[in-house]
Amino acid sequence: MSERESMEYDVVIVGAGPAGLSTAIKVKQLAAKNNQDISVCILEKGSEVGAHILSGAVMDPGALTELIPDWKEKGAPLNTAVKEDEFLFLSETGSRKTPHWLLPDCFKNDGNYIVRLGEVTKWLGEQAESLGVEIFPGFAAAEVLYDETGAVKGVATGDMGVSRDGSHSPHYQPGMELHAKYTIFAEGARGHLGKQLIKKFNLDHDRDPQSYGIGIKEMWEIDPAKSKPGLVIHTAGWPLDADTYGGTFLYHLDNNLVVVGMVVGLDYANPWLSPFEEFQRYKTHPSIKPYFENGKRLAYGARALTAGGLLSLPKVVFPGGALVGCDAGFLNASRIKGSHAAIKTGMLAAEAIVTALSANRQRDVLSDYPIAFENSWLYEELNKARNFKQWFKKGRTVATIMTGIEQKLFKGKMPWTIHRTKADHECLKLAAEMPKINYPKPDGVITFDRLSSVFISNTNHEEDQPIHLTLKDETVSVNVNLAKYAGPEQRYCPAGVYEFIKDDTGADKLQINAQNCVHCKTCDIKDPTQNIIWVTPQGGEGPVYNGM
Repeated sequence: MSERESMEYDVVIVGAGPAGLSTAIKVKQLAAKNNQDISVCILEKGSEVGAHILSGAVMDPGALTELIPDWKEKGAPLNTAVKEDEFLFLSETGSRKTPHWLLPDCFKNDGNYIVRLGEVTKWLGEQAESLGVEIFPGFAAAEVLYDETGAVKGVATGDMGVSRDGSHSPHYQPGMELHAKYTIFAEGARGHLGKQLIKKFNLDHDRDPQSYGIGIKEMWEIDPAKSKPGLVIHTAGWPLDADTYGGTFLYHLDNNLVVVGMVVGLDYANPWLSPFEEFQRYKTHPSIKPYFENGKRLAYGARALTAGGLLSLPKVVFPGGALVGCDAGFLNASRIKGSHAAIKTGMLAAEAIVTALSANRQRDVLSDYPIAFENSWLYEELNKARNFKQWFKKGRTVATIMTGIEQKLFKGKMPWTIHRTKADHECLKLAAEMPKINYPKPDGVITFDRLSSVFISNTNHEEDQPIHLTLKDETVSVNVNLAKYAGPEQRYCPAGVYEFIKDDTGADKLQINAQNCVHCKTCDIKDPTQNIIWVTPQGGEGPVYNGM
């Protein structure tokens, strides 16, 4: 076995998204202010900074303003200010607009911007590099490294050039070890290493189980006559039933671009439900379809997001490191926003890191970070919305009314807290107990199939490598998932990775088309038997979202 080389840094960050980049930028800003020399490196599994970033996104610029007060002068791509908010309740054929005065503050977007978060992330990467941060795109952190005391001492990147059978190809390169005084994990929702750290250090003890949604998104170029830059439309209701958490967004950017998407809570019960097909169906609604007529679909993607909020937040620190952004679960589901929280948590972690390094500490617990969070505006914001997701277990009508009561009448200072006890994968009911859903065939004009969608996500994986969607037990897929739940993986996956086929003997078999994977992590979350484990493929692979 080839010996891995190692590199030493003060701070190693896993993930060049808003949280990881903000951590790096703040560390460098504070180091410059204190005349310290602090070395910072970021590993990014995407082929370039921003390649794997997917978000709605309406962005609250508050945290960015704290981090880089002159972001406008520096050319940050926040170009489309929100001008108008609409919130619609859809029935199958009609829609009802909620008066603006009735909307809770969490649904109002005054002062916010419609952004392409991949472009904002790319710009943040440029700011980080200008401060001396070393960013290594195309390198996936595949393993957490521990020192002799059990503290995190860094990460190792995955080996490159390993063949499907595990042998080394002529292009084989062993992974690299990156050692640090503090290692920060900023992988986004359901981070591969973050998940391991939460389990190893029991960080979710006494917390509600994390709750997730899958977000599916397309970008369109539309008829200029229908373009309304700054218009934000959110909907609830059809096509989802009243017991399924979810909603949609339609945001008008400049240059005749709109982004459209749907979030479906992964605590849904019916195994026949397909979030992808529900999203395609949504675009046919009479209030929505006209926007896309004579338009052209440009891009597609999907990503899981955290929705559990404050009550599901794990402990964010452990010996040698911390979780920031969506790797911990700081997204505010009630506001449908997470990038401001990612930036803020990165800043708070950075302040704790610099304080520790200034005192010649290393690989201990950065306890200043959670203390600072509990004293921040972000804690106050998340605390105000702590019951948001829980109300949906009582149906959409109750959830809508109670969100309004809590946020408008009580101003988030309600004297009650509602807890959840079930993880998303435990919520799926047996296929025989639930109604089948017959989805219409795509028309190729407004609605599409999975494979044509994956094609425009620019997803690519080297086919002769170990499959990164691993099974604990290969028999479970057919004997349990297919037999009891009608093979839900072929419906919850938005990329056509999973399909059940017949083998040579006529028996059912699960085929995994790993090259289609857009790294959304839905399978890792929703698999009812928790038999599917997502691990990192070779660095630089997966989607290239081009500013989604």
